[in-house]
Amino acid sequence: MKSNVVNIKIKKINGINHPNLTIEGNLASKEDQFLLYVDGVESPFDFQIYPKSNQFVLNSELTKKNKQVILKLKHENEIIEVAKLKNWTMIRMKNKFVYLIKKPFTKLRVLYSTLKRGITYFWREYHFLVPPSLWGKYWREFLARIKVKDANSFYNPFHVAEYNKWLKQNETFSEVQELSYNPSISLLIPVYNIGRKFLSECIDSILNQTYQNFELILVDDCSTKEETIETLKEYEKKDSRIIVKYRKKNGHISAATNDALKLATGEFVGLVDNDDILAENALYEVVKVLNENKKLDMVYSDEDKINLKGERCDPNFKSDFAPDSLLSSNYICHFTVLRKSIMDKISGFRLGYEGAQDYDLFLRFTEQTKNIYHIPKILYHWRMVEGSTSMVIDNKSYALEKGKMALEDALKRRKIKGSVQVCESCPYYQITYDIPKNAKVSIIIPTKDHADITENCLKSIYEKTTYSNFEIIMVNNNSTEPKSFALFEKYQKEHDNFQVIDANFEFNYSKINNLAVKKATGDYILLLNNDIEVITKDWLEKMLGYASQKHIGAVGVKLLYPDETVQHGGVVLGLGGVAAHVFLNAPKDAVVWGGRLSVPYNYSAVTAACLMIERKKWNEVKGLEESLKVAFNDVDFNLKLLKKGYYNVFLPQVELYHHESKSRGLDNTPEKYKRFVGEVNYMTTKWETELTNDPFYNPNYSLLKEYVLDKKSEKRK
Repeated sequence: MKSNVVNIKIKKINGINHPNLTIEGNLASKEDQFLLYVDGVESPFDFQIYPKSNQFVLNSELTKKNKQVILKLKHENEIIEVAKLKNWTMIRMKNKFVYLIKKPFTKLRVLYSTLKRGITYFWREYHFLVPPSLWGKYWREFLARIKVKDANSFYNPFHVAEYNKWLKQNETFSEVQELSYNPSISLLIPVYNIGRKFLSECIDSILNQTYQNFELILVDDCSTKEETIETLKEYEKKDSRIIVKYRKKNGHISAATNDALKLATGEFVGLVDNDDILAENALYEVVKVLNENKKLDMVYSDEDKINLKGERCDPNFKSDFAPDSLLSSNYICHFTVLRKSIMDKISGFRLGYEGAQDYDLFLRFTEQTKNIYHIPKILYHWRMVEGSTSMVIDNKSYALEKGKMALEDALKRRKIKGSVQVCESCPYYQITYDIPKNAKVSIIIPTKDHADITENCLKSIYEKTTYSNFEIIMVNNNSTEPKSFALFEKYQKEHDNFQVIDANFEFNYSKINNLAVKKATGDYILLLNNDIEVITKDWLEKMLGYASQKHIGAVGVKLLYPDETVQHGGVVLGLGGVAAHVFLNAPKDAVVWGGRLSVPYNYSAVTAACLMIERKKWNEVKGLEESLKVAFNDVDFNLKLLKKGYYNVFLPQVELYHHESKSRGLDNTPEKYKRFVGEVNYMTTKWETELTNDPFYNPNYSLLKEYVLDKKSEKRK
């Protein structure tokens, strides 16, 4: 029976002087509960489970005196022993010896892997012609990957030890100085049956703030624990700024927080949970920002968690305000400070949305203002408690349904037609927008010979695409092979929505597409490489739904290599130089941090290999920059849209193959190399600030590798 309910893949105890237990495997049901016994005594442990695969990781620190570890599983009404390990010094020494033997081979594997990855990257991104200005950076990165113990120059933010090392080396806060504007902040805390220790730590973290112009309003939601009530009464007497209300009836978190809001007198309100902790400088950092811009109505920060051992972990380094990312998940969360007048206007929290009450609030609040600011510092520590969504969101599966309900309401309020789906691979959301009536899409495909590649693209469009109101404009750029002209003639005869125009001049991607757009008759423009192959049949409907939204500029999609790994998962500015694709070579269904390969996210740029935009927005930014003949014209185009106030969005629910055509040839002549360097210089001159301050990529992350932390980071803003 054990194999039916749990599959243990790894069980080991490492560390000679500091033993650490690790058990990994798969659970059949997330409803099952683990019990860990060390020398017969039930012990705490860190536990994480991944939604799609039900893969789990369990960790616990031991002492050298501990002798035996037993892991049990509570399945339905039965308790099953699933793993037993002896914590013997000889076993740990053996594990250490094996590690030392394997270490040099691991280093060789790392060297091989690094060289292979580097060669692949330089071929794909530069055709081996790397601008001299980038040589030093890549050489230093290569040496760092080889020299350091963990085989790279980065810290994994989701590895507890590495993240805490990064914090010691890099975490900084503003120096406290006298401010001219000192608004009062009312901190709202709903309380229910929380233990004295956690509640006291929460309140103390507020009382110890470096900024002291606040009031603390705690509303007890009819707790039944005496220690909760006693703790509240003790603190109520301690400080005149502490206001406590005791509800006579349990009304859940929304009702309790609304009671706190009614008592609030501050210009702003801050939302805090009764077992969490504010960083000492949290309020000061917020007020410092408000001094720089008094029009701000909403300020939110980064956050992390405190695990069962009291360690900081799982940081959430967020983007600046991203409306489409917010429609996929509540990425804002904690710590959030909101203008009270707007909170009153929208009547605070809505009853019936418990579990997603913050999400519903943020959706409604951001409809009232665009004066929103993100502080890229960890100002809030979310405590991981058994049964809390801070541990695993599936612990409160009802929260997903409440969030879906909040999103559906948001669409209705905004008079946007569409439907909301819970993502299958992660606990977030996808929206399918209704398509504008009679919207015509002009698909523009530049090509030069390679008829077999081009026909594969055309065939997939005509055979798989479910949307019918489109035209294809094939742009012939100096083709010479008879097969190419035969292909053009064939499709012109077979399809009345297919035409070929000539662009018989030196290859200039921007000029070619600009020419085609002038010939196009569609309301929406779709730029498409001739080496793309359709996978998702309703790709045009999904892209069209997003491209038709008033606030959205460019719409990009998930592009895959033929081996089912990711070629495009969004573009980050400044990454690797000018800009780079993220999640390159990741498995297509990888459940990456935040579900970024599963649900839509705002990025500063998406690739023009498959990009849709409304025609009037194309015209507004005057199309592609023709001085950028080959490289970075799509990045420049995306940045022009951002400058106009539009948001670009990446849709991972739309998948296409990108076969990486050889149509253009290699940059293997002095002229082409000179052109490439010139395009790099153009971008770094025109967009100098933007390329080092991507608003949708947190400045704490590295610009050498996506979504990791540099060991010695330099803040970009």
